[in-house]
Amino acid sequence: MELIQLVPEISAYLAADDVIDHEHPRVREVVRHLADQHRDAYAYAEAAFEYVRDTIPHSVDAGDPRVTWRASDVLERRTGICYAKAHALAALLRARSIPTALCYQGFDVVHGLVAVRLPGGAGWVRQDPRGNKPGVNARFRADREQVAFRVRPEAGEVDHPELYAAPHPVVLRALRNARDRPHLERTLPVALPAAGPGPVRGGP
Repeated sequence: MELIQLVPEISAYLAADDVIDHEHPRVREVVRHLADQHRDAYAYAEAAFEYVRDTIPHSVDAGDPRVTWRASDVLERRTGICYAKAHALAALLRARSIPTALCYQGFDVVHGLVAVRLPGGAGWVRQDPRGNKPGVNARFRADREQVAFRVRPEAGEVDHPELYAAPHPVVLRALRNARDRPHLERTLPVALPAAGPGPVRGGP
């Protein structure tokens, strides 16, 4: 699948906002901790991925009723569903000037993950920090993706190729409006509207 960079300017995939708030003190604290031990970009990116994947439980797997969506809250409260964990990873990577996009897959509901451009790499590669469990073995890879779930086109499942600089509004609305995780599970988006800005295929 060819990933489609929706925003031509790579700086958009480094930006901080209300969701990917990588200037927040809690985000910066985690960044410093990881960067002290992992100096080069690849080692840091892999460590950040494993930190989010392994130390922040997926709230469904853990039975945690809390809903998080802002990166700093995910890191502080140590819980979140796939979208929230993707926001946290994006913040940790963008804080170290590693371009990171948000992207999605379509199953019974929409699943969220990220794509990363590493210095000297061949382009964008998707990474899925949702958390491993029996039957799920996502790994950080720079050469090819190893995500949590593979789509089955024959079942109507889809990989959305668009790379978003900010969370999709449909996803963010569901997160912000949820009273708790059980409520969120009932209101998760089942599809994404068409992408907006003009694409840059293959990246800059």
